[in-house]
Amino acid sequence: MSDRTPAVPVRIDPRGPRFAAGLTTLVLLLVLATGSGVTLVAQAVVFAFGAILGLRWSPYGWLYRRLVRPRLGPPQELEDERPPRFAQAVGLGFAVVGAAGYLSGATWLGIAASAAALAAAFLNAAFGYCLGCEIYLLAVRSRARLSHG
Repeated sequence: MSDRTPAVPVRIDPRGPRFAAGLTTLVLLLVLATGSGVTLVAQAVVFAFGAILGLRWSPYGWLYRRLVRPRLGPPQELEDERPPRFAQAVGLGFAVVGAAGYLSGATWLGIAASAAALAAAFLNAAFGYCLGCEIYLLAVRSRARLSHG
């Protein structure tokens, strides 16, 4: 086994990120209703845990594993953690920009960034369509095409 052997990707229950997207949708609705940059900073911290440490370390992932998953049957299939983890990083970027907007007085920026993040979270929560995951997969396919041709 060489040092170049790729690590086996972490596999996750796909219902967990969808549950997290539902909670994120609620938090972002609250942010837009109140204009609270502090609440958006809290959501940014949640995104950071998922993006940097992995979804199992995210507070919403913990809630899913402790409160929801035990009440469900086992997942029919598992998915690669990398696309939803990338989506958390994208959400983190929007949350940081939005929080900076709200906290600096550029409320329009806070609203725009929060609304964009809300749209993505809602798509995942309501329809199971992870926009950040799709962007990740598009980038992987593009990189593969560029390296082979």
